[in-house]
Amino acid sequence: MAIRQIEPSILQQIPKPLLEGAVQIVRTLSEAGHRGLFAGGVVRDLLLGNRVSDIDIATSAVPADIERLFPRTIAVGKQFGVMIVVIDSNNYEVATFRTEGGYMDGRHPSSVRFTGAEEDARRRDFTVNALFLDPIAGVIIDYAGGIADLDRRVIRTVGSPADRLDEDKLRVLRAVRFACQLGFQIEARTYDEVKRQAGNLLRVSWERIRDELLKILSGPAPARGLDLLSDSGILDVILPEVAAMRGVPQPPEFHPEGDVFVHTRLMFEKGAPVSDPNLALAVLLHDVGKPPTYTVRERIRFDGHDQKGAEMAEIICRRLRLPGNDIEEVTELVREHLRFIPVHQMRESTLKRFLRKENIQKHLELHRLDCLASHGELTSYNFCLEKLEEFSREAMRPEPLINGHDLIAMGLAPGPLFSEMLAEIEDQQLEGKITTRDEALAWIRSRYLS
Repeated sequence: MAIRQIEPSILQQIPKPLLEGAVQIVRTLSEAGHRGLFAGGVVRDLLLGNRVSDIDIATSAVPADIERLFPRTIAVGKQFGVMIVVIDSNNYEVATFRTEGGYMDGRHPSSVRFTGAEEDARRRDFTVNALFLDPIAGVIIDYAGGIADLDRRVIRTVGSPADRLDEDKLRVLRAVRFACQLGFQIEARTYDEVKRQAGNLLRVSWERIRDELLKILSGPAPARGLDLLSDSGILDVILPEVAAMRGVPQPPEFHPEGDVFVHTRLMFEKGAPVSDPNLALAVLLHDVGKPPTYTVRERIRFDGHDQKGAEMAEIICRRLRLPGNDIEEVTELVREHLRFIPVHQMRESTLKRFLRKENIQKHLELHRLDCLASHGELTSYNFCLEKLEEFSREAMRPEPLINGHDLIAMGLAPGPLFSEMLAEIEDQQLEGKITTRDEALAWIRSRYLS
């Protein structure tokens, strides 16, 4: 065990209300005869000088003690020794020191035994996450060599890599995520075991895989993350459709950078961080339809890869258990990523409809990165920015001049044609050809009643 005294100023990295609530919990536990320590990520981030947004506390108190000592608690995992203590508007995870059995369902341990701080540290995943801090005494307690690994900037399992990764199969993906998040290397024995156990990820719930994957893709080093996912074999296991992009050639006149996988990786490099998870996933999947549509005629072609890619993206998003709205957005971004090619030739009404999308900024960013990672030509991107500045909101979303009741009053029978008529009137408005209700009614009469 190593103990390191800290400078009191280190705690000033934590927002004051968050820190005060956490110290209050530790004091309350101590006054009741229990030990309370800041645990895991908060200690790691303090030592690295990173932002702290939450504080987990490990304690010798059992859940019944925690419920008795604190007026506002939430029993999120009481059977596993995990409680939430609410202080003011902040939630703190307060967990009893414990050891755990294997994760039979890939998420929850099969058994839990309450222990002391050292045994609790020994059951944690990586050494840099196994540190404790006593905020009252002002010392860091290190049972697993985490301080040295922080100094060496390496991700290493606590104890045997085979045992730690086998306990919770998700740890093979978490090793990659922490390496990217912190800018660390994965220690050689740990990385060898990551590669050996990559296939075990299929025993983990897709929700947990999704959360780690999106943290990698929307984190500070997504291109490196994609490299590690590919090199470790993880990509072949969880996203074989993306792995299939490796080695698929592209026409050099449009893609001098290389194959489809190289192009996608370069997009992440050009755009990092792509902080929006849906946009990050769309970057990853925008060309996923190229391998199955690859043909060679007068040149290499991927005809219809946008539509095929959208179909595949939807399947992948459902596999990852994304919420319905997110599935729709990612699929739409993939389906429409080629819409920018003909923007100069679009009718004004079509262009305005496209540019008024609520998520148009995501479409624009996907297109920008697509261009930067290939030919580098941003003419269509800049054209759309100019048009967005030129068009007012009213010009892109004009108030309807007539509605279905007006069409009925003109003697027209309700039906699917009504939507087409009203869309045509809106087209005329968007192009500035009709500006009044009377003009709209006259246009309908001339087209459908003459």
